[in-house]
Amino acid sequence: MNRRKFNTAMMATCVTGTLPDFAWAHSAYPSKPVKFIVPYAAGGQPDVVARVLTPQLSERLGQPVVVENRPGASGSAAYNGLLQSTPTDGHAFILSDGAMLSISPHINKETNYKLGKDLLPVALVGRSSLYLVAHPKTGVNTLQEFVAAVRKKPSEYTYGSSGIGSNHHLTMEALKAALNLNIRHVPYRGSGQSTPALVSGQVDFSIAAMPSIAGFVQNGQVKVLASNAANRSPLAPDVPLIAELVQGFDFATILTVLAAAGTPAIAIDRVSRELAEVVKLPDVVKRLYGAAVEPIGGGPSDLGKALEREIEVMARAVQAAQLKAE
Repeated sequence: MNRRKFNTAMMATCVTGTLPDFAWAHSAYPSKPVKFIVPYAAGGQPDVVARVLTPQLSERLGQPVVVENRPGASGSAAYNGLLQSTPTDGHAFILSDGAMLSISPHINKETNYKLGKDLLPVALVGRSSLYLVAHPKTGVNTLQEFVAAVRKKPSEYTYGSSGIGSNHHLTMEALKAALNLNIRHVPYRGSGQSTPALVSGQVDFSIAAMPSIAGFVQNGQVKVLASNAANRSPLAPDVPLIAELVQGFDFATILTVLAAAGTPAIAIDRVSRELAEVVKLPDVVKRLYGAAVEPIGGGPSDLGKALEREIEVMARAVQAAQLKAE
């Protein structure tokens, strides 16, 4: 058979759907339980999001979807867990925030994986804002007042974060660099320490997620000044943006689903499409809002673009913070 006849025959076969291997691949995926590996301990935001999504995703896929927590080594433990899960058959994924690719490689030498080469984008699940918050003793009620106060008393004010190299830390370091501010950093081990430090007045300001501060905001114990996202959140529509003062500022956390290189396209496409529908379900939207996550439901292209941007932005923030990989 010459090449032209061969190509014609192949096209006809594809159109009529008589390629048994292709048909089998479509009908058989997934053929066993699907695993979502989370690079954080149970109870963190990515873990909560995974457990909100997986029951509905399981129903749509027709197979159990299980969550496995693999914290440690700035994401390397989760990545290694992915590689140990026969990832190229498309039944294992990572659900993480963007920090695994945008921050971890800058602060941990063990994290040598790269977007596009080692990890592939699958789904952009949602976005979560962080907030600049003030203790009442500062007398600061707006972002503009914050800038004026810090400029008036350089190095006298302090801010708390959930740790060195966290999104909280880099948000403030990027703001300091953009506005030439001098405010001292006090790192804590998670928001479980940084929020009480703010409420008790041990630090003057903090960068925090809404669930950790909502009750204190309601009681007037802390004051929300601004969000670190590009757009106002439907969860806090009256809170202004840092971006309204610093053009292009966007350090909101993104929630992602990633696959190992070599994962079949059919698996990525199926999981991406199903997740896009799952995040629109009213009960899921309500529960995501409870975790301070705005659902998006973007596909591989959307996530790829978001991660490329975040990787570039975080690299500049890491440089401003003078962090080095250890």
